[in-house]
Amino acid sequence: MSLFTKIVSFLIILFPVTVFSQDTTKIWLEDARFWKFDKDINPDYQRIIGDVILRHDSIYLYCDSAFLNNVKNNVIAFGNVHVKVSDTLNIFGDSLSYNGNTKIARIKSNVKLIDNETILTTDTLVFNRNTQIAQYDYWGKIVNGRNVLVSKHGYYYTARKEFFYKHKVILMNPDNVMRSDTMMFNTITEVAYFFGPTNIKGQEDSIYCENGWYNTAKNIARFQKKGKVFHQDQILSGDSMYYERETGYGQVFNNAKLVDTVNNIVVEGNYGEIQRKKGFAFMTDRAVAKFIDKKDTLFMHSDTIRATFDTNQKVKNIYCFYKAKFFRFDLQGMSDSLTWHSKDSSLTLFNNPVLWSYKNQLTADTIILRMRNNQVDSMIMRNSAFIISKDDSNKFNQVKGRDMIGYFNNNDLYKIRVIGNAETIYFAREEDRTLIGINKAMASNMLIFLENNQLKTITYIEHPTAILYPEKQISNYDLFLRDFKWVIEKRPLSKNDIFTW
Repeated sequence: MSLFTKIVSFLIILFPVTVFSQDTTKIWLEDARFWKFDKDINPDYQRIIGDVILRHDSIYLYCDSAFLNNVKNNVIAFGNVHVKVSDTLNIFGDSLSYNGNTKIARIKSNVKLIDNETILTTDTLVFNRNTQIAQYDYWGKIVNGRNVLVSKHGYYYTARKEFFYKHKVILMNPDNVMRSDTMMFNTITEVAYFFGPTNIKGQEDSIYCENGWYNTAKNIARFQKKGKVFHQDQILSGDSMYYERETGYGQVFNNAKLVDTVNNIVVEGNYGEIQRKKGFAFMTDRAVAKFIDKKDTLFMHSDTIRATFDTNQKVKNIYCFYKAKFFRFDLQGMSDSLTWHSKDSSLTLFNNPVLWSYKNQLTADTIILRMRNNQVDSMIMRNSAFIISKDDSNKFNQVKGRDMIGYFNNNDLYKIRVIGNAETIYFAREEDRTLIGINKAMASNMLIFLENNQLKTITYIEHPTAILYPEKQISNYDLFLRDFKWVIEKRPLSKNDIFTW
């Protein structure tokens, strides 16, 4: 009979109930090299030395030496401590205290928890078998495949394979570096959940959010609060967002916003999508494009606004589809659809376009505005061009032609070339604004100059005919050119009016 067998037999006789009771809540001694007991030193503790194996319910404890208290049902272990919780979950450390009644273990120094491919290292770890939660309170490091996580405080829910971190959380892998205040990470799905301010830095972009999740295996994210994606000179944000980092595809819900920080262009809506690799994005549901300027911002709305990007992700073109309307303090307009091109800073209005520049209403089949330094430089009006402005008498000065070219200075229309089938009706006045008469003229072409948005001179070119009528000698019918249409009620008077068609 071996020495250990003799010792165990003696213990069974001496302590039949307290040490080796059939009650499974007791800590059992399975094996060891030496056993010491001295009731004069401490009647409750047994000293166990060498290749110690203890068991409590389904867990096993291995160590170099231990103190076993059968009265309080706890154990203090030292040296090469190994707690085998299950086939996949093992905890290692230099020392351990374990209470068999509460089923709580505290492992200290060089602590390592291994659960399949997940490894947690820390200085002190508390493991509660009742809740199956491991907790550390002062810095821990977790390695899970490609992911490395560091935090000041953390909990590991072993049943769900989830870590919960608080305070100065950092998650690192070859694709990203994530910093968060509060995070939960599932080691099976490799999904990180955020519950506080979070920054995710990637190779090509960075992300900020305050609530959401990020799949580190697939690089797919969903943000619920204050989500922002920073990519080169572009910012995408919204109340909530779905984003695929590798494909560059994203969906944005409520208060969606795309910002081009170089061109100072903002595209907004309550729903938007981006296809970064395909080079475009669109917004809808109260969609607005803003051309930001310190002096005067242009606000543009339509049912759907589509923006295309160049290779540097800067906005190249903007397309507004259906019921397009825009407002700027010195210029307003509307049309069924319109486009903006960054190459020549041109704004083109299609299908029943109307422009308002101070007192002037301008219409044609197509209108093209060319911008320079965020100001209107020139304008082309193609087919059925028509300009109307109200006279002091509440009647209308009118210019009509096949095509027109307008020139601006400081956003003021000062010169108009009328090309083909030119016609005019204007109220000729003295400098003191006394009415001279009503001039009705025709010519092949015309050149018109304005001053302070008032008609100054008209030069008729090729085959001119003109009649100056006294006010009382012209009929009301003759005061209107053919296709006259005054639509002042549709003019947006503020940026909020662009939503009213």
